Amino acid sequence: MFILKKLNRKLFSYLSLVLLVTTLLIFPPAFPTQVSFLGSPAITSSVNAQTNQPESKEPEFSDSQQPKLPLSPEEQGEGEEEAIDFFKMAMGAIAGLVLFIYGVTRLAEGLEDVGEERMKRLLSKFTTNRFAGVATGIVATTFLESSSVTIILVIAMVSASILTFVQSLGVVLGSNIGTAVGAQIISLNIELYVPILMFSGLLVFFLGKTARIKSLGIVLLGFGLMFYGLEAIDSAMEPFRDYEPFLNLMESLGRNPVLGALLGAIFTVIIQSSSATVAIVVTLAGSGLIALPAGIAIMLGAEVGTCADTLVATIGRGSAALRTGLFHLFFNLSSAVLGIFLAPQLAQLTQAISGDDVGRQVANAQMLFNGIGVVVVIGFLPIIARALEKLVPETIADRERQQRQLEKQQAKAKDLQAEPLTR
Repeated sequence: MFILKKLNRKLFSYLSLVLLVTTLLIFPPAFPTQVSFLGSPAITSSVNAQTNQPESKEPEFSDSQQPKLPLSPEEQGEGEEEAIDFFKMAMGAIAGLVLFIYGVTRLAEGLEDVGEERMKRLLSKFTTNRFAGVATGIVATTFLESSSVTIILVIAMVSASILTFVQSLGVVLGSNIGTAVGAQIISLNIELYVPILMFSGLLVFFLGKTARIKSLGIVLLGFGLMFYGLEAIDSAMEPFRDYEPFLNLMESLGRNPVLGALLGAIFTVIIQSSSATVAIVVTLAGSGLIALPAGIAIMLGAEVGTCADTLVATIGRGSAALRTGLFHLFFNLSSAVLGIFLAPQLAQLTQAISGDDVGRQVANAQMLFNGIGVVVVIGFLPIIARALEKLVPETIADRERQQRQLEKQQAKAKDLQAEPLTR
C-alpha cells in the first residue's frame, strides 16, 4: 500500500475511522426487526381486539375461482422497494469494504512495526541465490501480509545497494507465492475464532509495555477487523444469490476472462492490494456468489493491478530499482495473459484437487497459478536479468548515487570504529 504509506499515518487512521463510523451509521441494521405494515394480519387482529369485533375471515376460493383484485399499493411500489433494498445492499457492501480495508491497513502497519527491520536483515542475509530468494520472498510476504509491501521494501533496499538487482528477482517471485498464503487462510472459514483474537489483541494493546508489543495487539485487532469486514460484505451481497442480472454478469465474466481480469485489475489499483481483492473474491465464491471461472479471471487481473504501486515506488530510485519493478510487471502480466488462455485447464485442475467449496477452489487456483509460474521462470532468471540490464542500462546518476552511498557506509564504519576509543 505504497500510496497509503505516503499519507500521515495518524491522519489516515483518523479519516478511516471517521469514514467507517459514518458508513455504519448510514447502513441499516444487519438484522432488521419485523415491522407490521398497514393492512397486515397483526394490525387487523389488534384493531379487532380493541373494538371487540370478531376478525373478518376472507372467503376461500379455489385456484380457478380466485377473483382478480386490483394491485395493492404495496404491490404497485414493489419496484421502488427493490430499489431501496439495492441501496441497502450497496451501503452494506461499502460498510464491509471500509471495515475490511481499515483492518488490512492496520494489520500491515502493525506487522511492519513489529518486524520491518527484521525483514530487512532476513532479505539481505538469505538471498544469496535465486532459490533462497524465492523462499525468503515467501516468508517475508506471508509475514507482512502484502506482496506490495515486500516488493517496495526490496526496491528500497536495491536503491540503497543493500540488495543487488539479481538478488531481488527471487524475492519478487517468492512474494507472488506468499500472497497466495493469505487467500488460503481466508478460505479456512475461521470467523468463529476471530473474536478471541480481537479480544486478545485489545488486551495486548492496552496492557503492553513497549511499542512493539502494542503493535502486536494492533496486528490481532486488524486481523479480526479484516474478517468482520469480509463477513459484512458477504451478508450484504446475499440477496444477489438469486438476482438474475448479477448471476448473468458473473457468468459473462467466466465466459470472457479478459473482462473479469480487467475488473480485477481496476479494483486492485483502487484499493491498493491484490491480497484484499482475492480475499473478497474467495469469500464471495465460498458463499456461491462467484463461480470458479469468474473468480480465476478476477484473480488474474488482481495479479496485474498490484504492479501499479510497486512501479510508483521505483520513481527516483535509480535504474536497478526500476529493473526490479519492471520485472514484477513483466512476470505478472505475462503470467496473467497465459493464465487467461489456460483458464479452463486451470479450473479443471483446481476442481480435481479441491473439494466442493468454490472459495477454496479459487484460493487453490491462485496458489497453483503462482507456483507454476515461479517454477517455469526461475530457471531463466539469469537470462531475464541480462535482458533487463540491457533494456535499462546504468546511468551516470546511478554511479553518483552508489558513490554517495559508499561514502556514507565508510563514514558510518569509521564512526563505529572510533566509538570504543571515546568511551
